[in-house]
Amino acid sequence: MQTLSTSPQIPAEAVASAVADAIARYTAANPLSLAQHRAAAQVLPGGNTRSVLFSAPFPITLTHAQGCRVTSLDGRSYVDFLGEYTAGLYGHSNPVLRQAIVQALEGGWVMGGHIRAEQELASLICERFTSIELVRFANSGTEANLYAISAAKAISGKPEVVVFEGGYHGGVFTFAAGAPGPLTAPFDFVRAPYNDCEGTRALLDKRADTIGTIVVEPMQGSGGCIAADRAFLQMLREWATAHGALLIFDEVMTSRLAPGGLQQVHGIEPDLTTLGKYIGGGFSFGAFGGRAELMRRFDPTQPGAFGHAGTFNNNVFTMAAGAAGLREVYTTSVVGPFNARGDALRERLNAIAAEARFPMQFLGLGSMMNVHMHRGPVRNVRDLAQSIQALRELFYFHMLERGVWLARRGMINLSLPLGEPEFEELEAAVASFVSHANALA
Repeated sequence: MQTLSTSPQIPAEAVASAVADAIARYTAANPLSLAQHRAAAQVLPGGNTRSVLFSAPFPITLTHAQGCRVTSLDGRSYVDFLGEYTAGLYGHSNPVLRQAIVQALEGGWVMGGHIRAEQELASLICERFTSIELVRFANSGTEANLYAISAAKAISGKPEVVVFEGGYHGGVFTFAAGAPGPLTAPFDFVRAPYNDCEGTRALLDKRADTIGTIVVEPMQGSGGCIAADRAFLQMLREWATAHGALLIFDEVMTSRLAPGGLQQVHGIEPDLTTLGKYIGGGFSFGAFGGRAELMRRFDPTQPGAFGHAGTFNNNVFTMAAGAAGLREVYTTSVVGPFNARGDALRERLNAIAAEARFPMQFLGLGSMMNVHMHRGPVRNVRDLAQSIQALRELFYFHMLERGVWLARRGMINLSLPLGEPEFEELEAAVASFVSHANALA
């Protein structure tokens, strides 16, 4: 009999049957979402325009969001532990951000000119991230990484860009295990092992003449909330400095984990930083910035300046909401306690996971975490090769049945409105799953 775990053994057939039953209940409970999916599929490929949101056999359609809860077309309410993949840090309809948006609305939008709010948001960002002396705005983390990488290649004069297995820097910068996807941007990428100082240094040394850019997440978000060791990041910093390469920290997700991002936690400054997600206050946002000498290459008053377009780079809603959020809501005094609550919650969830008769753990830092059906240390995606994906599928459907909204891949991101009652709801749902899955052994 095929097994999924060894202590004790869990029959694969039992898990597969449990997943099939969960999908049947899911389908029966969400008929209006199914009908909406079928209608959407007539005009959108697969009824979808954002791949990560698709969930087989069909996705649930949401109709309303308030505070830390979302409501589906089928009338079900869920506690939102997805947090829009870290972009939803403020929760839904935050009153401070709402007021900023209303004021912006009254002043008019799509102006086609400079507005004061862009300078305010830029100032707030530069104050928080000491490595960012000058910053440019974009509309997504993908765009921010595209411009940062392109600029680094042009400035360094070297063609190769080092990325890491399990890394994600946007829709066209995805570096999971296996061959690159067909839509990966056609740059000269060199993939290195994450959190492997010796292996990565050997690769870097071998290609020192052609590597001009290194892009790394201080914690791989989409890769499963796998945190980088400080020694690994420090090695990258020292190697880049010694060999004339530019080091980019992708903090699109991780900037929320400390007032100045994880670069502040580690005391390591990159040459360029990319940002996105929550900093736009719930609106489309991306940014890249760094040392003034590098970013001045985008100064249009300078001869030979790099061009940087984007109709909505300084759209009034993002600028207004983003500035209000950093200035009045997610202040530097809030960041630490908020993420400490996340660390404490993850410890409580891992205490529940320890009662499982199968491998299970929650990885992450602060307000970001991911469940993995794996036992033992995880330093990179290679360590997750034996993770039991079928159990994580079962976990996802079980959480939905218990009224918990999260990513199908098991990612959880806290938002500010979440409190102890919601944490207890999550803990009860996880405990229920452990009990249910234990019975399969």
